[in-house]
Amino acid sequence: MQNQPMYPLKAVENALVAIKFLQERGEVRVADVADHLAVARSTAHRVLAMLVFHDFAIQDARRIYRPGPALRSIRETEVSRPDLVTAAHPHLRELGRLIAETVHLMVLQGNGVRFVDGVEGPQALHVGSRIGMLLPAHATSGGKALLAELPEEELRALYPRGVSTEASAIGDLAALRRELDGVRRRGYAVNSEESERGVRAVGVCVRDGAGRAVAAAAIAVPSVRWPKRRLTELAVPLVASATRISAALAG
Repeated sequence: MQNQPMYPLKAVENALVAIKFLQERGEVRVADVADHLAVARSTAHRVLAMLVFHDFAIQDARRIYRPGPALRSIRETEVSRPDLVTAAHPHLRELGRLIAETVHLMVLQGNGVRFVDGVEGPQALHVGSRIGMLLPAHATSGGKALLAELPEEELRALYPRGVSTEASAIGDLAALRRELDGVRRRGYAVNSEESERGVRAVGVCVRDGAGRAVAAAAIAVPSVRWPKRRLTELAVPLVASATRISAALAG
């Protein structure tokens, strides 16, 4: 155990201890934090309010605090990108060979998705690699798959000013909720020319050993070759590939 600094800043210490407590417990009330910090409830409330302001916590209608987007990002780094890509790439390559189309791997970054790996399709007309790009999550299949995993409070926290209509036909948070309900029912997400004209995609979550969605795999195809009604044909091999990637991460 490290020694405490000679001149600790009590407010900073309270905030850091509260963050650790929230991360360990998963959900807390003001009284819980007050008892843990040995401070008045008014002080605990101010600490939690600051955590909410900086996205380390979210508060629901019952005044319960849960980890916010900032803490979620920290948790997701437990599966590092190099490890994720190493585990996923052989399966992405095999999936691309099987369907002869472009496949991608992406992670949630705020309310966007960062493309961290991919394999381009072999045909002359194919969707190009998006590795390194950051696109709006609600306009991509993999992004929708990941957003569908979030609790309502965390979803709202990602869109404090509403959903941008520039990159998608989804015009507001209510429409996004309906879209995500469909993702949960189907078990996969669809992007039909929302992120780019002429491109359609299907996406599903990749999970770690604890069952948490840490990434998404997607198949991206030219719209002229894959009308919307045929996208379900891509879901079966994609789900199988994502399951193998998840097993590799868990192993």
